[in-house]
Amino acid sequence: MTAASELRQIGIFLFPGVEELDAVGPWEVLGYWTRFFPEDGYTVATFSPDGGRVECAKGLVIEAEYSFADAPEWEVLLHPGGDGTRTMLEDEARLDWVREQRESVPLMTSVCTGALVYAAAGLLRGRPATTYRPSLGRLAELDPSIEVRPDDRFVDDGDVITSAGVSAGIDMALYLVSRLSSPERAAEVKEGIQYAPRPPV
Repeated sequence: MTAASELRQIGIFLFPGVEELDAVGPWEVLGYWTRFFPEDGYTVATFSPDGGRVECAKGLVIEAEYSFADAPEWEVLLHPGGDGTRTMLEDEARLDWVREQRESVPLMTSVCTGALVYAAAGLLRGRPATTYRPSLGRLAELDPSIEVRPDDRFVDDGDVITSAGVSAGIDMALYLVSRLSSPERAAEVKEGIQYAPRPPV
């Protein structure tokens, strides 16, 4: 059993207007993994600029566990998308914060339009990446050097992983479990959360 103080930290960033499933989908995967397989040595938490209550894009309110001021050192940072990312693209203070995270966090990941924030901050320069399908053109506009992958569910470029829109965050999170632990563990988590999509339409 890994001691709590030795657990590697995965942080899911919350902000006003975050798309619910962008954050909660990966949380379900990562929360199940870290709760039921603590021997793998990871834990997951949410954080926001000020901590406390965050209202999401469709009205769900989530209580962030940490603020910027008291957050632990992240091993993995997950930046969701949502309407709240629109203002971030021209918010130099927020983009500087993203750049600072790039300097200290070994693995930066995004869901949906979180990739646009990474692009605006310069994190995706010369890299392959993807995002929410209607925002693929905007991704290319923000940084023409990006190799946009329109058909990929997620793109692993070593220390940066981007994923497509909304529900794609679940697939990316399962991939994270596979990468950080093993494919066998990811299969156990997938079975545990009964993730076997069979859309009716």
